[in-house]
Amino acid sequence: MDKKRVLFVDDEPNILDGLRRMLRSLRNHYDMHFAGGGREALELMAEDRYDVVISDMRMPGMDGAELLEKIQQQYPHTIRIMLTGQADEQSIMRTIGVVHQFLAKPCDPELLKSILIQTAALQNILSDGGLKDLISQIGTLPSLPATYDKLRKIINSVDVNIDMLGAIIEQDMAMSAKVLQLVNSAFFGIYSKVDSPTRAVQLLGLETIKVLVLGLEIFTQIKIPTTILSLETLWFHSLTVGKIAKAIAARESQDNDLIGNAFLAGTLHDIGKLVLVSYLPEKYKQAIAVAQEKNISLQDAEQVIFGASQSAIGAYLIGLWGFSTPIIEAICFQSALDSYPVTSFTPALAVHAANVLYYRNRPEEIIGRRMELNLRILEGLDLQDRVGEWQELCLQNLQTETEGQKEE
Repeated sequence: MDKKRVLFVDDEPNILDGLRRMLRSLRNHYDMHFAGGGREALELMAEDRYDVVISDMRMPGMDGAELLEKIQQQYPHTIRIMLTGQADEQSIMRTIGVVHQFLAKPCDPELLKSILIQTAALQNILSDGGLKDLISQIGTLPSLPATYDKLRKIINSVDVNIDMLGAIIEQDMAMSAKVLQLVNSAFFGIYSKVDSPTRAVQLLGLETIKVLVLGLEIFTQIKIPTTILSLETLWFHSLTVGKIAKAIAARESQDNDLIGNAFLAGTLHDIGKLVLVSYLPEKYKQAIAVAQEKNISLQDAEQVIFGASQSAIGAYLIGLWGFSTPIIEAICFQSALDSYPVTSFTPALAVHAANVLYYRNRPEEIIGRRMELNLRILEGLDLQDRVGEWQELCLQNLQTETEGQKEE
């Protein structure tokens, strides 16, 4: 397998020299290059392919935000990582939706090495020939939903307030109705009537509303033949897996970013399935038939028919939309943890556990062979004894999911 090509960009030569020394032990695994500024970086990228670009934020002439924005436009499949100081908060706001991951300066060497290892695993899937062939068959992929994009920009602005968010949702009458219908169902356990999107934001919080809007827009915009899959069943499955993944993550971690990423990735973990059923319905019928006839998992059947799984398509699409690397990785690897270098609890593991436990309790929705928990990974992290607690969290959320679905 070819070594992954990584480009480091910093205008300070001593910083680049330090990176060279720090990462010397990885030179057999990565082809590392170094640029003294944004323009030099773009010249190098015009000459050859790079899998990852890690750039400093503050540089004269062309700063890191401008550089990574240009890279997103010209080389959208390159993983983009920003090195920032705490004083760069305004600059960070400029790069929301452009940068996959932020790292604080000075960066911990072991953290950087770990991120490079995980990024290499992700790139192996996203650069696979079978996935590229499949994307060419699909043609134009869906764009980032408009209402969600507006919400994201407002949430990341300095002067955000709840009324502004409510007003954005209210501008889309269909979205407003769907949000209120879902919030007033038993799904979220709110026992007082919620009569406005603004009130919904107050009760559920910014991040939850953002995920709901994104999920609702995607499941509304991407049409699928109901003769193949039930859109309603797939939506409630996705949202419930998101809630279960969030609950498991909250049990195992106090990291709010990790918990939020688990919720978002869980809710979107089947977006690739939506795309495949929508754009290639007849071939997806074949995948379902293969899973049933050969008693293999649906993901394995997708690999047989399409040359890539729906998880890879979902991760590819989410990457194009500019979501952060932990979310892309969670969607990509939740059904293939053996291909993911896991050294700690991650959103990918939370979504994996949530999805497996969901189907363990809803066997009537399984197509082909049931997926199992990756016990090797759980034992390696000493988490095998937590499965009972996760199962209880799953049952709690399935109960509210069922009640909410009945009220829809």
